[in-house]
Amino acid sequence: MGTVYAALAEGGDRVAVKVIHPVQAGDPEFRARFRREVRLSARVQGPFLLPLLAADPDTEAPWLATAYAPGPTLAQHLTAHGPLTDGTLYAFATGTAQALAAIHAAGVVHRDVKPQNVLLTPAGPRMLDFGIAHAADGTSVTRTGILTGTPGWISPEHYHSGVTAAEGDLFAWGALVAYAATGRLPFGSGAPEAVAYRVTSGQPDLDGIPEDVKEIVERALAKDPTERPDATEAAEACARLLAAQSTQLLNNHTVAEAGSAPTLIGELVTAQWSVPTPEEFPWPLPAAPEKSSRRRALAAVLVTAAVVGASVGGVMAFRHDESPETSASENAPSAAAAKDRDPGTTAGSTPSTVPGTDVTGQAASDPRTIPVPTDPLAGVANPAFTRSDDETQPVPGEWSASRNAAGTAEVNAAAAIRDRMTAILATKDMSFMTPTVTFNRQAQTVMVTGGPISTLTDDYKEVFRRAGEMAACNTLAHQLKDAPTSWPYGRFSAYWKDYDGQDEATILGFGKATDGCYTEEAGQRQGTDEGIVTAQIPSSDKDEIRIAGSLVKAITAAWNTRVSEGHGLEPFDRDDAITLGFDPVQKMMYVWAWDSSGALTGRAQQTHFQNVVTKTACPKLLAEYNTNKHWDYTHWAIAAYQGNSAWPQLFTSGNCLPTQNRP
Repeated sequence: MGTVYAALAEGGDRVAVKVIHPVQAGDPEFRARFRREVRLSARVQGPFLLPLLAADPDTEAPWLATAYAPGPTLAQHLTAHGPLTDGTLYAFATGTAQALAAIHAAGVVHRDVKPQNVLLTPAGPRMLDFGIAHAADGTSVTRTGILTGTPGWISPEHYHSGVTAAEGDLFAWGALVAYAATGRLPFGSGAPEAVAYRVTSGQPDLDGIPEDVKEIVERALAKDPTERPDATEAAEACARLLAAQSTQLLNNHTVAEAGSAPTLIGELVTAQWSVPTPEEFPWPLPAAPEKSSRRRALAAVLVTAAVVGASVGGVMAFRHDESPETSASENAPSAAAAKDRDPGTTAGSTPSTVPGTDVTGQAASDPRTIPVPTDPLAGVANPAFTRSDDETQPVPGEWSASRNAAGTAEVNAAAAIRDRMTAILATKDMSFMTPTVTFNRQAQTVMVTGGPISTLTDDYKEVFRRAGEMAACNTLAHQLKDAPTSWPYGRFSAYWKDYDGQDEATILGFGKATDGCYTEEAGQRQGTDEGIVTAQIPSSDKDEIRIAGSLVKAITAAWNTRVSEGHGLEPFDRDDAITLGFDPVQKMMYVWAWDSSGALTGRAQQTHFQNVVTKTACPKLLAEYNTNKHWDYTHWAIAAYQGNSAWPQLFTSGNCLPTQNRP
């Protein structure tokens, strides 16, 4: 959504200020959602939450301010210190359940309960981020086509039907407590679709959780939402367990009233809470504002603040090298500059020699029309890359033996890979995952490495893997085609570092540039399960958001018209059944339907749906393609989630461009 700044209010109180990114601020739909977030946050009051102090959703750079709470996220604490134990675990379970009880009592559903959204402060846990919260009355403003939440922390019913209710928060709370007690993700890690399958069909890993805590966690993780306790009941049950850990036990009457007496629960949590005190740094004082307005004071602090929030994890990072007079906006490119910048280059980078450009970095032709070689060594007698037929997987030691780029060709290739990855990741607001590119001449392999970012979830790493493989494959395929007898690198591997100084990074994926870079059948690009998972991640690209919003409405209207004409078609059982998103890796638009009623079970029905989608979407995609040099989506894929399946069924794929115009 934006950047979180550590700031000082007029009286010197420390606060956290979220400032919305310019791209989102320029989107009326996003502003409506942010305005609603402010109203919902103002509703919620209670212990173990961070109160909203001030906000202005209508200014040029919308912002909101909450109280500042020092401390790591749960994920960061577990990485550094291991699982919570004894009274601290009971206090954590009690405090987070009480936080949800306060949220739900205000008629709000959180919808993103996860380790990155809980801070472990010296005074107890604090639940964060109502950025995708919505009102329980169902009148919230949401963007069409988004699966809200994070894989592993999404309830089974949300996977099945898209339902987001208070019961889903309790499911995520159960997973949260299990994770806090064991340090393990209760439904494991891996590809998002694999995690989704375990959530909907498997059993959580609860080994090692104290038996009395496990009982309430098991209830919270029930597949049937009606079998789960509500947040108040969970808070009361955990308060009883916490009281049993305390030397001063509450009597039964007090415990029974725990849901309506949060201060007593707060005293219990504080008494048993024991986490390391975070290191604190002094905050520079801003110049006194001329006006005493609280809003102006906060705005002035934003401009002069020397403390900038970390991009991931919610913990503030102190910057010692920034002058108090330096505006945060002076350290980043303007929105206009970002829009005008070619997507193949990153902010502040030197233009690199990439396929389709001359040495000055100016486009020699439209890069979208330059095909990626599918067999770059065809007809080459003695290529420098000799492992095109080698199916051996990467072996331990290849990564640690790799080195930085040496020579002009390697330097240019590394820059091209980084630039392509940045362009891909930026559309999902993931450009903070800066890759490192290294070379292993003996293995004839280029390594793309990310990390360490301790709080990053597996779905982010999966997008990093796909982006790294695609960027490396594209770059190496062109290099092999252009210099087949001198360029020795044709294999690529994606890795992730879990910590600095790691002897051998974790391998995420690998491939060869001689096998083709896109998933194709008979020369036609195909949709994939991985692609649709990436497409479901919210976009931060304003053109994608604009096109998605208009297309969903147009396709829905066209389908309803087709149904009304007969043809043996049945309407979907929900108004928002049709959604879409974009996969920047394979450069493909995905359109999918939530089809629990079986409207698309037959071949004829699927053909009608494909016809409606292509006739509606292709003119808009081609119009954008012809007027926007940054728009690269003409390929499409169509799928449906049928019945209660958590897996999409991909029907067909295609390309809106006429055959003669395709690269």
